[in-house]
Amino acid sequence: MDKKQDLKIASVQFEHASGDKTKNLDTIESLCEKAAAAGAQVVAFHECSITGYTFARKLNKEQLLGLAEFVPEGPSTEKLRKIAAKYGITILAGLFEKDAEDRIFKCYVCVDADGLQAKHHKLHPFINPHLTPGSAYCVFDLHGWKCGILICYDNNILENVRATSLLGAEVIFMPHVTMCTPSSRPGAGFVDPALWDNRHNDPTSLRLEFDGMKGRQWLMKWLPARAYDNAIYAVFSNPIGMDDDQLKNGCSMILDPFGDVIAECRKLDDDFCLASIHAEKLQQAGGFRYKNARRPDLYRDILGQEHTPSQKVAWLNQEKN
Repeated sequence: MDKKQDLKIASVQFEHASGDKTKNLDTIESLCEKAAAAGAQVVAFHECSITGYTFARKLNKEQLLGLAEFVPEGPSTEKLRKIAAKYGITILAGLFEKDAEDRIFKCYVCVDADGLQAKHHKLHPFINPHLTPGSAYCVFDLHGWKCGILICYDNNILENVRATSLLGAEVIFMPHVTMCTPSSRPGAGFVDPALWDNRHNDPTSLRLEFDGMKGRQWLMKWLPARAYDNAIYAVFSNPIGMDDDQLKNGCSMILDPFGDVIAECRKLDDDFCLASIHAEKLQQAGGFRYKNARRPDLYRDILGQEHTPSQKVAWLNQEKN
């Protein structure tokens, strides 16, 4: 077998416009052009990067159907294909998808010059009650690497990451819209949008909020563990700036199988980070040994026992101060 070639991946952050797919796709193209010029072969964007995200909590089903598209027949997937062909890259981005039965999914697509290569439906959607949960894991080939996709909350359920890894994924793309929202955990909460408006005059106050327990400190409690325990590369993408009436903090990053951050966006603006991933780390990392040491006879019945899922999201029903 030929040696797996190194792969250059860019993880992007940008301030999307709610419901304005044309504007968001223009921003996606601009950032793809810059990332490709820097050597990226794969460029990954955040959850609902094409459509916008948090505003969708206010939409009824007819409005959601008007926003959603068929995949891959819809215009956004075709636009991604054209961008991918123009710059010779693979693009991953998110949108709302509908099907012939008017079911609506939170969808994340992988597109290159030849069209759609993979798509994942979010397993744990919650932004709108009219969304249908996905029913399968997604693992696919990309430039000789086995890749998976898990969207935002999917990654908080550690079984999803382990299952995707056990299905062969060496790289898991983790598009998010997260952080800077209330929670029962200490230190959580919204960040004042006025800090974003004043970021050029006072970047320090905003950075303290973005990097503290409302943002990056929380992320670093669990994201490195997902990469480390499973010996995978984790490509985390997250928006920055205003998402409807909420402020998001970016921190798009790439982590290696040791759980180390090997690239991260640090600008208080649209940005991308770029990292080369190397096959050697997949087996050097502890998670490779841990997976091989598993004894499923001990816990097969425990993990598979009947369970009724529940999902509570604090900020959906909480007024901002």
